[in-house]
Amino acid sequence: MSKDFLQDETINSIIELIRTVKQPRKLREALEDYHDNDISNALAELTKSERLTLYQIIGIERTADVFSYLDDVDAYISEINLNDAAAIIEEMDADDAVDLLEQIDDEYEEKLVNLLSKKTSKDIKMIQAYDDDEIGSKMTTNYIVIHRDLTIKEAMRQLIKQSDENDNIDTLYVLDENDLFYGEIPLRDLIRARANEDLDKLIITNYPVLHDHDRIEDCLEDIKDYASLTLPVINDKNELLGVLTAQDIIETVDDELSDDYVKLGGLTSEEDLNESIIDSMKKRLPWLGALLVLGLLVSSVVGIFEEVVAQIAIIVCFQSLVLDMAGNVGTQSLAVTIRVLMDEDVTSKQKVGLVLKEVKVGLVNGLLLGTAAFIFIGLYVHIFKNYDMLHAFSISACVGVALLVAMLVSSLVGTVVPIAFTKIGIDPAVASGPFITTINDLVAVVSYYGLAWILLINVMHIV
Repeated sequence: MSKDFLQDETINSIIELIRTVKQPRKLREALEDYHDNDISNALAELTKSERLTLYQIIGIERTADVFSYLDDVDAYISEINLNDAAAIIEEMDADDAVDLLEQIDDEYEEKLVNLLSKKTSKDIKMIQAYDDDEIGSKMTTNYIVIHRDLTIKEAMRQLIKQSDENDNIDTLYVLDENDLFYGEIPLRDLIRARANEDLDKLIITNYPVLHDHDRIEDCLEDIKDYASLTLPVINDKNELLGVLTAQDIIETVDDELSDDYVKLGGLTSEEDLNESIIDSMKKRLPWLGALLVLGLLVSSVVGIFEEVVAQIAIIVCFQSLVLDMAGNVGTQSLAVTIRVLMDEDVTSKQKVGLVLKEVKVGLVNGLLLGTAAFIFIGLYVHIFKNYDMLHAFSISACVGVALLVAMLVSSLVGTVVPIAFTKIGIDPAVASGPFITTINDLVAVVSYYGLAWILLINVMHIV
């Protein structure tokens, strides 16, 4: 049974409950068995009246949790009166509130912000002040903080008091007497501690931290290595500003992977369904224009071998095979290389090792596939095109050798180009994809038709 089927069944069950259970208390209790994300997925299937009734039944706090899972929250927040919408934002984590406010128009956002408490408004403005590619833009202010001079009992009281508003309680973050970040205490250690034990002995001072202005892509390896549920975010004064939660980490990695994916296509950011045609065109046209020029270069090279095509027309049949395989190999090497380059600790020696490895892989794969192409294409040309064995396998040899050369060079280019771009400070994910594709096409065309001209026309005299 597929995951999508199970999710559809869950959503249908939620909708049926909302439409059949008329007593608010019973409906609220029944919905407690369902995840907030499932309830958010059910909203689209409900009428506006049903949604408004649901919000009243489950309350402001849970409605805020449900809204935090919505991708198109602006369509739902606008249905609610201004005061209730502000109350929902008050209950949300600051980072989720920022995501919500980014989706609504400026005028409505200003009205909502004016209704928020000073603390909530301050937290939201702090996160909004960071660029999208900075760690500070992903952090939340939902965490437990205590001072190092407390007793065990006082620390427990603070935990209980703050947990009413903050649910990230697995780790308690500790400040010193100057309100600067000092360390952390795992919740389990605090629970196990005896009342007369010194709190300072529980504090881990060499705890991994992130800095608010660090670029997200530069921190991904550290985030992955520590595998913590939360990581503290500090500024250059060592002040604790927020934390990055496990959910934030997953979303951050997903966003970075999505961003890299579209960059491989030569785009600058990920498009969505709401983006205008003009905006999409602005992102795509610059690279498409550059690739048009490079494509004309490849076509002009093909034109140089016009005599070969005119005399041996059958070789055109296998041009796309050589070009496609070169492109596929180059893309594979590019993907491996970019993944390796994400680790900033990779040494020059390891990069050289990567290049040699990819070249060896390209060589071996090229030998295997080139041999297979030599055999099968030779048989195909002999049997179905009625060429004699010598001429048929001469043509297939041309294809096989061109395939070997193209795959070998494509492996090399797919590895060296992104490394070179990284060296000069250019994002390899942006430029490498289209650039490598064009280079590989050029190499494949020259290899294929050059071999055909030398072997088939000048050596074999096939006309």
